[in-house]
Amino acid sequence: MAKAIRDCLLEWKLDKDFTITVDNASSTDVTVKELSKQLDMWKTNMMSGKHLHVRCMAHILNLIVQYGLKELDASVTRVRNIVRYVRSSPARTLKFKQCCAHVNVECTKMLCLDVPTRCNSTYLMLDTAQHFEKAFDKLHLFDDGFFAYQCSHLCEDGSSAGPLESDDWVNVRNVIEFLARFHELTKKVSGSRYVTCNSHFKDVSELYCHLKMCLVSEDEQLRKMAERMQEKFKKYWGKPEKMNKMIFIASVLNPCNKFEYVEGALEELFGEEKGKKINVEVYAYMNSLFGEYLKKYSTKSCPQSPSSSTSSNNTSNTSSGSVISASLIRTKLHLKKQKEDNGSGGAKSELDKYISEEQEPFSEEFDILSWWKTHAPRFPNLSELARDVLAIPISSMASACAFSTGGRILDSFRSSLTPKCVQALICVQDWLREEKNPISVEEDLKYLEELELGSSAIMPRAPKVRSDIWEHFEVKEDNGEVCKVECKHCGQVYNVNPKRNGTIGLRKHIKHCLARFPGIRI
Repeated sequence: MAKAIRDCLLEWKLDKDFTITVDNASSTDVTVKELSKQLDMWKTNMMSGKHLHVRCMAHILNLIVQYGLKELDASVTRVRNIVRYVRSSPARTLKFKQCCAHVNVECTKMLCLDVPTRCNSTYLMLDTAQHFEKAFDKLHLFDDGFFAYQCSHLCEDGSSAGPLESDDWVNVRNVIEFLARFHELTKKVSGSRYVTCNSHFKDVSELYCHLKMCLVSEDEQLRKMAERMQEKFKKYWGKPEKMNKMIFIASVLNPCNKFEYVEGALEELFGEEKGKKINVEVYAYMNSLFGEYLKKYSTKSCPQSPSSSTSSNNTSNTSSGSVISASLIRTKLHLKKQKEDNGSGGAKSELDKYISEEQEPFSEEFDILSWWKTHAPRFPNLSELARDVLAIPISSMASACAFSTGGRILDSFRSSLTPKCVQALICVQDWLREEKNPISVEEDLKYLEELELGSSAIMPRAPKVRSDIWEHFEVKEDNGEVCKVECKHCGQVYNVNPKRNGTIGLRKHIKHCLARFPGIRI
């Protein structure tokens, strides 16, 4: 994989790579190490590649949720089985529709299969299936094989899943409510039209607080799920010294956060003593990184600008809404502003000046890119650092979704595609998603279901257009296969089968007629 990435960088004539965002797999660790060595050879590996490896946040969220769902594996498996049964054939789908009509289910959503390793698809499957609870309860009256099918499948632990029980739908609805937050968070961090890394640490912090609150929930199932998920959370985000420092630096470069938020959140997550230690390490790393940028961009002129800080009011391309209120952490931490002037009277660096200034008021409409564009004259070198850091994608899901629009990730068609064809399809689909001219490339489940059922209303037949040859003849008899036709000019009669033999015989006759009767027209 490292060789493939290197070849792509050479093909695209790129010799710099600030970060690389990959799934959380052991194979990617080797890939990033090899890529770091290559960048060392090119002498473009900033900070010796310490921040090169960015782990996909969406992938980690998926692993956390999947681990928590094992607590309700039986209920989720039973619902997955009945959805798979209905979707497995057009005949079963038709019987299910008849059952829905019988019990007056008016939901317009369509049942969808999930990919068990993708929690978002599992959430969508459960969210849709819950609306058809009454229909599933009565489906055995319309389909004799439904009950036997449920009893023939196993859970992940090898036990029999069995038929649906009364508590299953209660468990499913609790799971749906719980997973809704993770679903929205995954969509937010997977966006490709707005900055995502500046809220990475905030999202991690608020997720920790959410799990912490669920641990004291009165719902026993919810508590057990939260315990399992917190265990997996600590595996990936429980050791800050092993986390990529860009997670914290991107938050510092958010004018609404700066170091106050990072310091307070670190103490909340890891305790006061450990939090302060990590905060010192983050500041030291950011200073070293800023020093690298000073070497590169210190020759730039620094035009004077007004000293007052102006907040940008432009509408940002942020997500539709924060998953968890951004004030949650702030309320818990009771952050104190630590704004002290430099007593030595010496000139401050751009970084110190930025950190010492007041934070911008928090707002969902705050446009961080416009802010840095506006304040670039005041922070010419720091703005270069912000430009590179804010461009970091914290999820590889954006590129994955450009090709995986639903269903199986690899089917019989995709698995046989050449790399160049796959690359072309990814690029074309990304272009089709362009905001200025949006084209939906997602699966239309209703259309696919009608297609499976053979509805003639899906793709109406084009009107038949007969050849001009038939203007030369009058059809006497037609049984659908053999036609008895008579020439309008000479009265010659033919028995023809156009579907099998075509109209070659009729064409020959027309040729003779044209020779005998020059005045006729075809």
